[in-house]
Amino acid sequence: MGPGRPLLLIDVDGPLNPYAAKPQRRPEGYGTHRMRPRGWDDPHRRPLRVWLDAGHGAALLALPYDLVWATTWEAEANTWIAPRIGLPELPHIDWDPDDGTPPPEGTFWKTRRVVTWAAGRPFAWIDDEITDRDRTFVAAHHRGPALLHHVDPRRGLLPHDFARLAAWADGYRDEPRYPVDRG
Repeated sequence: MGPGRPLLLIDVDGPLNPYAAKPQRRPEGYGTHRMRPRGWDDPHRRPLRVWLDAGHGAALLALPYDLVWATTWEAEANTWIAPRIGLPELPHIDWDPDDGTPPPEGTFWKTRRVVTWAAGRPFAWIDDEITDRDRTFVAAHHRGPALLHHVDPRRGLLPHDFARLAAWADGYRDEPRYPVDRG
């Protein structure tokens, strides 16, 4: 990971896999992949359908971030997702260290762990379950700049999402204290 570069924390289901799109209508640009990650490895169970856009890997790598998986796929994202969209093996957030304490005040269950993992480093986080409560929590508990960017799980990452991420990475240093972007 490069010094001075912000982190880009990437969720799979929603941003990269628009799972909430109508089942009979794959979004334009996406290919269908059948996968058997942990939990789907029973041969009597149908493989998991995942829609991925092969161009997303290059678009993510072009952004001025250090990429990190922030997904329940954890390290398996390197096996099942990364090769199909052209990403190298990436570090991932391990969700297991969670102590079982309920999320604070209606925040997403990942939020506290994301803040702990980032350890004050600037980050942008793309996920389909981010809300204003998560933004408020991050503003109160993360000492560095952060962008919590919601992605529509029916559409996945779109050109405007990449533009927003690039703009934030280019401008977050210009603010004296810019803990959370409300965009």
